[in-house]
Amino acid sequence: MKYTVESDIGRKRMVNEDRVAFLEHPDHFKLAILADGMGGHNAGDVASEMAIEELKTYFFNTDASQLNSPEAKKQWMFEVIKKVNEKIYNHSLTHEGCQGMGTTLIAVLIEGNQCLIGHIGDSRVYYFTPEHVTLVTRDHSYVNILVEYGEISEEEAANHPQKNFIIKSLGTESTVDPDFYELQLEQASYVLICSDGLSNKISTDEMAAILTLPMSIEEKGKKLVKLANDSGGEDNISVILLSMNDEEV
Repeated sequence: MKYTVESDIGRKRMVNEDRVAFLEHPDHFKLAILADGMGGHNAGDVASEMAIEELKTYFFNTDASQLNSPEAKKQWMFEVIKKVNEKIYNHSLTHEGCQGMGTTLIAVLIEGNQCLIGHIGDSRVYYFTPEHVTLVTRDHSYVNILVEYGEISEEEAANHPQKNFIIKSLGTESTVDPDFYELQLEQASYVLICSDGLSNKISTDEMAAILTLPMSIEEKGKKLVKLANDSGGEDNISVILLSMNDEEV
């Protein structure tokens, strides 16, 4: 597996509230993490930084025996996310200026070609094969509920005035219930983990077109960010791109 990590402040924001990391455990496990601090709240960058650092600590203090089955991995991730949520929430209660802070979270635990995804908020995971593009995660957003109940169309959701209204985030409540997804990665496939600064500005067709270009995975990551900036760059833009290609140009 090859990977690249990018995070850009964008063209309109004064602070980058996104945080990203790709971690490699001595016991061959990997963990990709993306956290998008809540832009409308206080100290979004504090929340996203705490999420990354706390997950990093738990990951490197975990023994492989705790991750020896799909059920064990899911239980481990659920417990870790619960603890990180409590830490951020308690910090917000005891630190002036941090009240109400929160963050989205994507955490992808990787072993070989198996991925377990923990998800909170509206950051996304896409899966690209040569034949298909799949949006793996389901946004925890107000407009997504409207779409699911048939109140508005996907096209209307894209331009809805409340499209950035999140109904679930890490650290804003005392408890949180993440969604989990499992992926088995095929050869010649890509996993794209991104904040909404990318997914709000670039279509899946544009993403797929970049991934097929004859360039390195690092260049593809930078090109995705550049296209989001060229399309307005109103938000922070973060990307973790994973490749299952044997060869990258």
